[in-house]
Amino acid sequence: MSLTTTTHLNFRGDARAALDFYQSVFGGRTTVVTYADAAAASGLTDTPTTADTPNTADATGTADATDPAEGRWVMWGEVVAEDGFRVMAYDVPSGMPWERGRNSFFVSVRGDDTEEIAARWDRLTADAAGSTVLHPLAPAPWAALYGMVRDRFGVVWVLDVVSPR
Repeated sequence: MSLTTTTHLNFRGDARAALDFYQSVFGGRTTVVTYADAAAASGLTDTPTTADTPNTADATGTADATDPAEGRWVMWGEVVAEDGFRVMAYDVPSGMPWERGRNSFFVSVRGDDTEEIAARWDRLTADAAGSTVLHPLAPAPWAALYGMVRDRFGVVWVLDVVSPR
């Protein structure tokens, strides 16, 4: 099994512009899924909320991504270049706290083996010194497993298992 760690940047309405800029600098391909795209793919009539989308939970696990004006915002996006450069980004919905430069990234750990990702999850969440589960590790529409945890140092980790395409 192999793991990939990726910097996952958080924006408020600027994720697409940031991804386009990083692609112009580093090359590669850009992939973007908007909140509206995700709602359509999930068969939802409204923009997705925390239970339906990645990386939208605040410290309480709640979010509000239902503002129709945010439908074109990036729910999930990445730039991947052949030389190994990779960055991910999304737009934090306006129903969640966000301040430019504060809580501006997640560390994404992605693998292809559910047992290995679950074992890493167990180690991150077993930290009695203060890890907080923001989204439990569970199957999601976009991943075989997906979970989010803030460790005792304040770093938010997103662990997921790539779904076959």
